[in-house]
Amino acid sequence: MSWNAYKLALLREMGLTAWVRRDGVPTAEEADVQLRPAPAPVQDEAVAAPDAPWLPEPSPAAAVSVQGRRAGGVASMDWPALRQAVASCTACKLCKGRRQTVFGIGAERAAWMIVGEAPGEQEDLKGEPFVGPAGKLLDQMLLAIGLAREPGAPNGQVYIANVLKCRPPHNRNPEPEEIAQCEPFLRRQIELVQPRIILAMGRFAVQTLLQSQEAIGRLRGRVHRYQGIPVVVTYHPAYLLRNLPDKAKAWEDLCLAVHQLGQERRATEV
Repeated sequence: MSWNAYKLALLREMGLTAWVRRDGVPTAEEADVQLRPAPAPVQDEAVAAPDAPWLPEPSPAAAVSVQGRRAGGVASMDWPALRQAVASCTACKLCKGRRQTVFGIGAERAAWMIVGEAPGEQEDLKGEPFVGPAGKLLDQMLLAIGLAREPGAPNGQVYIANVLKCRPPHNRNPEPEEIAQCEPFLRRQIELVQPRIILAMGRFAVQTLLQSQEAIGRLRGRVHRYQGIPVVVTYHPAYLLRNLPDKAKAWEDLCLAVHQLGQERRATEV
């Protein structure tokens, strides 16, 4: 991906500045990305501290209920059936307080898939993941690597979804049983999208996909796998809005994902 005025402007919109050589064309290794000071917008989306401890496992009874009674049916659903199943789901207590479910958005077949944590207030109102200030930052991050969330957009294709499809009250952390009930929906979305790479944003997205107790800071910088699909770990945009220095780390994660996808494509061409 070449460095040009357009991409540098997008980096500035993310709150980052790329130092360039006097000839104006840095290499990826030479680009020293740092912060442009800016006030942090108010958080509007449910997001956990990235290095908090792993949640306890759901009860055996809950796990049996999900994997036996529900997950089997979800695994054979097409897109319309899956969307309807999510919209009508009453499997956990989150259904009582939601305005609507937040299913996902983007191309139903895409090379990239973004997985977040849980809807916040704005997502609950609109029925779309990653809106408000956190969504704007995500859109800027995607544009910086040539992607856009709208289906049929001229830029590269991406699909965006959360682990949870309903907003937790007061943006609290997801509970184990809630994750267990929603995980089959996310798994089926990934199977239908067939992404070439997954970007996991935030602690609960990372823990759900990787089943790992490691903190995000220790999982970054290397490629993981979910059902054979490369997974790159990074911070949630809402967290980045409150922790500006980590924006540079998130850019490094995006670059790693771009590099890994390039490797995957070259491997299939051989």
